[in-house]
Amino acid sequence: MHEQVRVALVTGASRGLGAAIARRLGADGWAVAVNYRSDETGATAVTGEIRAAGGRAEAFAADVTDEAATADLVARVGRSLGPVEALVLNATGPQPELGVEELTWQAHLDQLTFFVKSPTLLVQACLPVMRERGRGRVIQIGSDIVDRSLPRASAYTAAKAAQHALTRCWARELGPYGITVNVVAPGWIPVERHAGLEVDDYVSEVPVGRIGTPRDVAAAVSFLASDEAAYLTGQRITVNGGHTSTPV
Repeated sequence: MHEQVRVALVTGASRGLGAAIARRLGADGWAVAVNYRSDETGATAVTGEIRAAGGRAEAFAADVTDEAATADLVARVGRSLGPVEALVLNATGPQPELGVEELTWQAHLDQLTFFVKSPTLLVQACLPVMRERGRGRVIQIGSDIVDRSLPRASAYTAAKAAQHALTRCWARELGPYGITVNVVAPGWIPVERHAGLEVDDYVSEVPVGRIGTPRDVAAAVSFLASDEAAYLTGQRITVNGGHTSTPV
């Protein structure tokens, strides 16, 4: 029998935003399932940090775009840590810049696989237990790019817009079961893969005057996963220092 502990599954958590979210949830008292596809070293480091800080965490390899692998992932987490109560949908893939003349249907499908297919598979795998327990948190990691309409990013932007739409629909559908569904939409938050990129031009457009950090995103996820957010669903929290805020 599992002790009564809240379990959070964070996809794509071996580095970047996912790692910061996993560490924050571990500090909040969640038992954290750190999902990764290929970076076992990174995932092991994240779980080690959570444990060193007094938390509980285990790493789970799985391709969260694959139907069988996703169902198996949720089952393994359940056996090792307990039923998933908070599902953080963070996994992402390459985001190539493509002009409209270069776009193919496959380019669209590549983005939809991560931001529509994968979230659908994971929610479906977690839903039976969440419904039975009468509670759950689904937190998608979106992007403020939906508001920015950047050239050469239409496939990525369209998939992120679809992800936001799923959030609203699922919130209405799953609310009666005590399950909230929200999306955290970061602006540009430099992580390992952005090393060496210049940030001054971007910061000059941010009202709060600084670049965002993974900890800023993790703080928003922490709140949405908490009991205090039980009455908040179907919402998008944009974490970008006001970069895309509407003037008043």
